[in-house]
Amino acid sequence: MGLLGCQNEAGNGASAFPGAASGQLEITYPLDETLFPPDIAAPTFTWEDETEGVQRWQILVDFGAEQEMLRFSSAETSWRPSEEGWADVKQRSTADDARVAIVGIDAEGDPASSASIRIRTSTDPVGDSIYYREVPLPFISAVQDPSRIRWRFGSVDSVEQPPVVLEDLPVCGNCHSFSGDGSVLGMDVDYGNDKGGYAILPVSEDMVLNDEKIITWSDYKKDDGEATFGLLSQVSPDGRYVISTVKDRAVFVATPGIEFSQLFFPIKGILVVYDTVTDSYTALPGADDPEFVQSNPTWSPDGKWVVFARTKVYQKESIANASSILLDENDVPEFIEDKEPFKFDLYRVPFNEGRGGKAEPIEGASHNGMSNFFAKFSPDGKWIVFTQAENYMLLMPDSELYIIPAEGGEARRLRANTSRMNSWHSFSSNGKWLVFSSKANTPYTQLFLTHIDDEGRSTPPVVLDRFTGTYGAANIPEFVPLPADAIAKIQEQFLDAYSFLRAGMANERTGNYPAAVKAYDRGLAVEPANVELLNAKGFALFQQGESEQAVASLQKAIEVDPRHWKSHNNLALASVDLGEFEIAEAHYRESLALEPQPAIYNDLGFVLERQGLPFEALEMYRKSLELDPESSAAHFNLASALARSGEFAEAEQHFRAVLENDPGTQAYTGLGIVLWQQGQQDEGIASMRAALEADPENATAHDQLGKMLLQKGEIEEGREELARAKALNPSLGEVQ
Repeated sequence: MGLLGCQNEAGNGASAFPGAASGQLEITYPLDETLFPPDIAAPTFTWEDETEGVQRWQILVDFGAEQEMLRFSSAETSWRPSEEGWADVKQRSTADDARVAIVGIDAEGDPASSASIRIRTSTDPVGDSIYYREVPLPFISAVQDPSRIRWRFGSVDSVEQPPVVLEDLPVCGNCHSFSGDGSVLGMDVDYGNDKGGYAILPVSEDMVLNDEKIITWSDYKKDDGEATFGLLSQVSPDGRYVISTVKDRAVFVATPGIEFSQLFFPIKGILVVYDTVTDSYTALPGADDPEFVQSNPTWSPDGKWVVFARTKVYQKESIANASSILLDENDVPEFIEDKEPFKFDLYRVPFNEGRGGKAEPIEGASHNGMSNFFAKFSPDGKWIVFTQAENYMLLMPDSELYIIPAEGGEARRLRANTSRMNSWHSFSSNGKWLVFSSKANTPYTQLFLTHIDDEGRSTPPVVLDRFTGTYGAANIPEFVPLPADAIAKIQEQFLDAYSFLRAGMANERTGNYPAAVKAYDRGLAVEPANVELLNAKGFALFQQGESEQAVASLQKAIEVDPRHWKSHNNLALASVDLGEFEIAEAHYRESLALEPQPAIYNDLGFVLERQGLPFEALEMYRKSLELDPESSAAHFNLASALARSGEFAEAEQHFRAVLENDPGTQAYTGLGIVLWQQGQQDEGIASMRAALEADPENATAHDQLGKMLLQKGEIEEGREELARAKALNPSLGEVQ
């Protein structure tokens, strides 16, 4: 950090303390009037100095005329005091401000620049520890490999990054919350291929996460067949209840960049309460209207009120019957490309032991033209701090923290807001400190503190720089009224082979086959004879070009279950890639005997053609079309085979069938050839030109068009087309 040590060059030389800022020096952290908690570890002071000739800096800390000034030095534009020196600063700055000056020293030892700020130490300790999630960026990497997400637990006095207490989950784990006294932890976990999985654990030093502690939000009205995620769940202050958004649908777009690498917000959902005593799920009246999105709930400290974000359900015909509960950029491009507005208001409803009541908008956090979300009560129930942005929810670059009286009123912007993204906040149990997340300094989200006084005023932000590691974003921080050693380890014991299978499949959907294979291998370590894992691993290996390894895994799958048709089919695919067509044929036929799928008939036809069996291939293509008359692949393969057999009229029919549903270069090219062969020269040339409109760089289409034009006597254009073909593919473009 550029620290030369806490060299205390003590003296009472108050006269040496610089006055107004001079030169080109600016202190970037801390900000003027920053208030530090008494239990925080030493911060890093940073500054910028463009003053010519400055070689080193003095740090002067002045406590007034009656106290001795402290002097330190640094060779770089940052300085972190020793913990002993920092303890001295904190102790001496409790009653009055300490004035900190940074003085730039030139080669002659003379002051060349300076700037100063005031800091103070609060009498209010933080007291609590912080439980938070550490996520690799871009976020898509965490989606592809959830095992890289970790959870840490530690206190603000830590001189190192807080220890990891939970890691290496192969399934996604998300939002967490604690009961008011810290005795109960709830956390989203995608257990057993169920996105609605949720863990509820009693808190202890060594915690065990097993299937006995898992519930699922999917159990709420599961007979309706409507999938659910269970978003943004919150444990009640007494630990008895959990409230969550269910029957939900959300926009979820993961992007490659690291700064803001996801867009995630619900567009549908109601609030449902789970009762740990009765093991029952009940919709909360007043927050269960299917015409509205009701999400992001929070409890009042006494458990009597629920505050939540609400807006009208987003309705769009094209997504009404979408199978997924997560919508991506292909489903809702209007939110990505056009930034279509979608805003939330804060409402509150009485809990009434689950009976609910009438939902009412909260003044100052509703109907203000902005999106309002993430409400959090102060422990005394006096204040609500919430997040406001122009649109949407979660990780908005423009999001800022506002405070209102709990009953509603004028919203005031917190002084602690940084320049970029302020969210994910939590009150300490004494109500004096707020922790929140921000990307002000780095794309990797950091945690910050601010003091909240009795009037709801906040102080400049204090960065918890030790809480953020390399290449990991610190988010979802929550104060827990427990010492830092209260949670040492959370061990998972619920993960079965299927959990690893699901993790691998999630990676496959994003094209990350190496991560998929890794997940399948972890599952096979748990259950070596799991046929689904063996098959999935084989297919993933095939997809990344490792067909020999794929064959080995698929053969094991068939040894485990000779009737597993998917393994036979995938083994055939890998065998084709290796040129072993007879083996491929045998496994395609075995797969068809078990599961007569149209695509398999089509693939078998291809293999038979490669073995010089055109008539048998034609039969397979026809069987494929009997089962799926709309299959473009089967129509194309049948048309091509018929053309090679000289049956041009029937081939024409099937090429045209392809073009009805899937117009493309290959189908236009094939149609052009069979039309020409039937004496329809102009039509054949027109089809070939259509092929080139679809793909101007297609060498085969240029070659065929050139030959047609030459035969028709259009010599100059014909030669031009052949030249284009040869330029694209040197093996083409020659007149036979």
